[in-house]
Amino acid sequence: MNSYETLSEYYDRFTDDVGYEEWADFFERLFEREGVKPSLVLDLACGTGSLTRILAQRGYDMIGADASPEMLMQALQNTLDCEPRPLLLNQRMEELDLYGAVDACLCCLDSVNYVTEPEALQTAFERVHTFLNPDGLFVFDINTPEKFARIDGESYVREDDGVFCVWQAAVEDGLCAYQFDIFEQEDDAWHRAQETHEERIYEPAQLTAMLKQAGFAEIKTYGDQSFAPVQGGEDRIYFTARKRD
Repeated sequence: MNSYETLSEYYDRFTDDVGYEEWADFFERLFEREGVKPSLVLDLACGTGSLTRILAQRGYDMIGADASPEMLMQALQNTLDCEPRPLLLNQRMEELDLYGAVDACLCCLDSVNYVTEPEALQTAFERVHTFLNPDGLFVFDINTPEKFARIDGESYVREDDGVFCVWQAAVEDGLCAYQFDIFEQEDDAWHRAQETHEERIYEPAQLTAMLKQAGFAEIKTYGDQSFAPVQGGEDRIYFTARKRD
């Protein structure tokens, strides 16, 4: 189970190296390349809403959905000054249930890997297909099997004012488990909290087959924030898929 009960408060500080503006630029180039002009966009697994906010400021009508209430609370704070305000929904991917259809769905930062049961991910793809308008575009990225092999057994440390976080990655039986130890300073004492997150290792061909089963067409893969074909060895690759009648 992936929980953000403690980590959500510090997530943005620990991920300040993520170039959300560059992600937004890439998605807009993808929209242009695919010939779509979306008005209503779903940010699936929106987390703290950093990308949701940027796209809302660029004129898109945004919906953000995430399974974590704690992350959505951060997203609410991050989007308070957006006009119109994004609609935020506490929903798991496989339980996606919108009030209508969207023109595009984005699912970023290897959130697909966080759906650790292939059956649940298949359902999630089907739900996205259901709630896309005809000719709608689905875009997501994954951590590749090569990346998981590289980080297996590695440890990482992040430190900020009043908080210190160390996490370790361990790969076993097709899953990568991240053990987070978060130390929070309060007066002269440090308090420790622990969280464990898991990601499933998916092969690109497996995901392509699942997208086809869900009804998607024109499935393409790209290297990390580029339009170059996948060569192998990338840490991250992107998928695009279209809903066609």
